[in-house]
Amino acid sequence: MSDSDSTPGGPDGRAAVPDPLSPGMLGPVTLRNRTIKAATYEGLAYRGRVTRELIDFHREYARGGVGMTTVAFCAVSPEGRTDKHQLVWTPEALPGLRQLTDAVHAEGAAVSAQLGHAGPVANPRDTRAPALAPSRHFHATSGSLTRPATREDLTRIVRDFGNAGASAVEAGFDAVEVHLGHNYLASSFTSPKLNRRTDDYGGSLANRTRLAREVTRAVRDAVGDRVAVLAKVNMDDGAPGGFWLDEAIQLARWLEQDGSVDALEMTAGSSLRNPMYLFRGDAPLEDFAAVMPQPVRLGVKMVGGKFLKSYPYTDAYLLEQARQVRAAVDLPMVLLGGVTNKEVMDTAMREGFGFVAMARALLREPDLVNRLRADSTARSLCIHCNKCMPSIYQGTHCVLRDQEGPRAHGWGRASVV
Repeated sequence: MSDSDSTPGGPDGRAAVPDPLSPGMLGPVTLRNRTIKAATYEGLAYRGRVTRELIDFHREYARGGVGMTTVAFCAVSPEGRTDKHQLVWTPEALPGLRQLTDAVHAEGAAVSAQLGHAGPVANPRDTRAPALAPSRHFHATSGSLTRPATREDLTRIVRDFGNAGASAVEAGFDAVEVHLGHNYLASSFTSPKLNRRTDDYGGSLANRTRLAREVTRAVRDAVGDRVAVLAKVNMDDGAPGGFWLDEAIQLARWLEQDGSVDALEMTAGSSLRNPMYLFRGDAPLEDFAAVMPQPVRLGVKMVGGKFLKSYPYTDAYLLEQARQVRAAVDLPMVLLGGVTNKEVMDTAMREGFGFVAMARALLREPDLVNRLRADSTARSLCIHCNKCMPSIYQGTHCVLRDQEGPRAHGWGRASVV
């Protein structure tokens, strides 16, 4: 790395602090800079297939200067979807995914695929299968009970993660991100509140994290060193009795010992029990209610405030917890949460993080990285109103930038590539 790419090391011999806009190595992949478009569910696939709108969504961030963009939540199994249109790793989806990766590469950026299984967060009405969970509980949005995953289910799903990793390589992705957060399947197993099993997947922390370690191992074995492997790991479920930081630190150590991942991206919150805990800022209850079907709409209006809580926004709001994980492992880490300006990026580099991930700030300004390169004092226009969250049903977008989402006109079967 040249002097222009870093702050020189001091006389105490500490490593130089990299410039976040300089190239960085992520496993076997060199990113043109250390900024990553974090996975935000796009709502732009159609019946499991890529659309032109989904390609354009990621092409815009690549053109705007990010080092890598992340295609959000590609389900490894059909029953692991949260929406009937969500991408699934099928042979029919691969040609469209290849067009997507080619489009991003043409703009000079790398592209990652997020691999996940929604587990208890899956939508049984859309998947036409019971939502799988470590233990039985009531599924509020479908009015049904989750089904405890059998050993046969878990063996199949671990295999599905590996197959998805291999498919991602075939489709031209530079990296895969294994989703171990937000109380999706692997994360739900780590939660003492949600996991009441008495077999090898329940009880002790080693047992509760067994599935997380198995799926990352399966992905690593499938992809080898051809692409980078990241793990998105919860530090805090944001709910009483859930997975917590001390346990997350141990899981991070085990993942490092396993040699199954190239980097960690620490996250927080539960899509099942406290979704706003990750996002911070306003909780747009009226906007959520407006896009929900009845009777869910009525429920959001009546008691939504208990589920969609509001948390104050501050820059780098996950740093205090993430730095404790940073101190416990040598793996490269990605700082997520409240990364909106060069000052926060530089702080992350000084704290020993190798990369930063941005989501809402880029929805507001897809060219923010290019703006920061031209003017390091530039500030994000994002006001953390979180009105982008319920926009997933029209195609995820910043409502302050575009009043209509990408699904407003012509989206659907004709858009499939």
